[in-house]
Amino acid sequence: MTTDSKIVDVLSQVTTATITTILLKKGLRNVWIRGTRPLRPGLPRLVGRAFTLRFVPAREDLATPESWSSPKSTRAAIEAMPEGCIAVVDAMGVTDAGIFGDILCARMAQRGVAALITDGVVRDVAGVLTTGLPVWCQGAAAPPSVAGLTFVNWQEPIACGGVAVFPDDIIVVDDDGAVLIPAALVEAVLELAPEQERFEGWIMQEVKSGASLPGLYPPNAENKARYEATKNG
Repeated sequence: MTTDSKIVDVLSQVTTATITTILLKKGLRNVWIRGTRPLRPGLPRLVGRAFTLRFVPAREDLATPESWSSPKSTRAAIEAMPEGCIAVVDAMGVTDAGIFGDILCARMAQRGVAALITDGVVRDVAGVLTTGLPVWCQGAAAPPSVAGLTFVNWQEPIACGGVAVFPDDIIVVDDDGAVLIPAALVEAVLELAPEQERFEGWIMQEVKSGASLPGLYPPNAENKARYEATKNG
């Protein structure tokens, strides 16, 4: 089985757009996690295994500040996160309660978590930005999570941004947002993605040279042969 280091090395050179195209050809259309935008510009492309967290709607007897000390809390979940993982948080798209603030994000950064991905929002944004933890989310809200959400568990299947995410699926995130690669399809994507990137790079050079798109993108037999010749040359 391919090591995580190789997965990161290969996929960090592949755009999320290319990955969605490859997965589409494999029959998977719903892999782009909606509502995940970089909290600040200039974040690098990141790759990691999903560490999942799940919220449900707030229930007044459970969603309390006291719940933060529960054995099943966001605090406990963070202490279980392995280095290099990407935390993927199902916040049900709620945008008026921040799931994490600066203190929790600082601890995640200390533990070597690669990124936080959520279809919800964070709070204490100025502080979150100082932690250095890369965050993709829908923005910010001042109220705490318990104002609108109840945390229930971690490392179980979740629905984040309308996508089914299982623990240890691979997440790739860049300026276009976060894309999921099912664990069972990682090997296939690793095999196909670099070639797809090379091929589209060649097409871009042809376009810059003035080539028209019909017969080029997608390529006809003549252009396929021309491209193959560049690989052999």
